[in-house]
Amino acid sequence: MISELVQYVAGVFVLIGATFCLLAALGVLRFPDLYTRMHAATKAGPVGAGFVLLAIAVASLDAPIVLRALAGIAFLILTSPVAAHLLARAAYSAGYQPAPSTQVNDLSNENRAMR
Repeated sequence: MISELVQYVAGVFVLIGATFCLLAALGVLRFPDLYTRMHAATKAGPVGAGFVLLAIAVASLDAPIVLRALAGIAFLILTSPVAAHLLARAAYSAGYQPAPSTQVNDLSNENRAMR
């Protein structure tokens, strides 16, 4: 009975994770520029992968596997925002401008002169 419940919980976590990964992929395909695409990939992607890792931890119920899954989740949470920031900063420094629909550009020269 408990084993069956654990498998259902793990299945729900996999479905939630897959949904977030799908949303991240749709964001990468549909958003207009590098910055918004990167936002979709670095927000929804790690959440989806985290849920899948959580499902693995719940399904295994083995301490070393649970520890590795939790370490993977922590690694995703810590590295995704830093990597996205560095990539966006490098793209902006290289001259890649945001889409025209972007209303606020805090890095533009006009905003720097106002400070």
